[in-house]
Amino acid sequence: MLAIVCPGQGSQSPGFLSPWLELPGVGDHLTRLSDMAGIDLVLHGTESDAETIKDTAVAQPLIVAAGLVAAKVMLGGEASSHSRASDFVLAGHSVGEITAAALSGALSEADAMAFVRRRANAMADAAAQTPTGMSAVLGGDPDDVLAAIEAAGLTAANANAPGQTVAAGTLDQLQALADNPPAKARVMPLKVAGAFHTSHMAPAVGALEQLRPELDPHGPSVTLLSNYDGGKVVDGDANLDSLIAQVSRPVRWDLCMEQFKSMGVTGLIELPPAGTLAGLAKRGLPGVTAAAVKSPDDLAAARDLVNTETAEEGVL
Repeated sequence: MLAIVCPGQGSQSPGFLSPWLELPGVGDHLTRLSDMAGIDLVLHGTESDAETIKDTAVAQPLIVAAGLVAAKVMLGGEASSHSRASDFVLAGHSVGEITAAALSGALSEADAMAFVRRRANAMADAAAQTPTGMSAVLGGDPDDVLAAIEAAGLTAANANAPGQTVAAGTLDQLQALADNPPAKARVMPLKVAGAFHTSHMAPAVGALEQLRPELDPHGPSVTLLSNYDGGKVVDGDANLDSLIAQVSRPVRWDLCMEQFKSMGVTGLIELPPAGTLAGLAKRGLPGVTAAAVKSPDDLAAARDLVNTETAEEGVL
């Protein structure tokens, strides 16, 4: 079984899409996605500086688009219609869950880009109301970490893996945590513009509910996991419910990784902007071969992993 995973916000870097635009068809695909999102993703993926692409309204559509174009190049077409799709499991972290939903067929690309545009703008608006942010807490005893996060008035917004929890809240609360970190842990600020997956994002939930009637969700045609509990998504409407609620509730990537284990995943490919989720897999999923597709130079190894993992399932 092969897991294809899609990263969340904070993983982008200036110019990361430049080498992808040298490949046939990518420029046209990215231009179409730009039109769907109402934002120049070609410009932001090639020329915009770090501060510009840190902006939530830019970062989220850019990350979703990057995953969609890279997956199409890597698989030679749509993931949901791939001949080995039955041997894939898809999952995304935070905004990457929208990418995964589109790759699975649960949302069309047009609906995914409309959704991420509304999500990004609504979350940016919510973040502007109060200065907030997020910090990773690395190491420490899990109980001590959660106690320190709670004592600072913060929310454990991302449970990524043992030894990596992301706290979110006001900048003052984050500073209090940094000043009094849990024993044997360090606190690292993240390059995001708000306290995502907390009550600070509640206004964004309402904005996405208003968009719901314009969307046409479907049941996924490729196995898709939820950030809510790591469970398998079986219904399009329920998936949309979860995507909307996700903006103000914690992401449980740790449970997605536990599901990978229970499903017998032996290979994992992270789509661009890659690195974070593949790193978590290398540490938390012993025996799983993990590949981070950061640039087109990584495609050959990723395709080899696709062929190897699906051949082991008896497809070839």
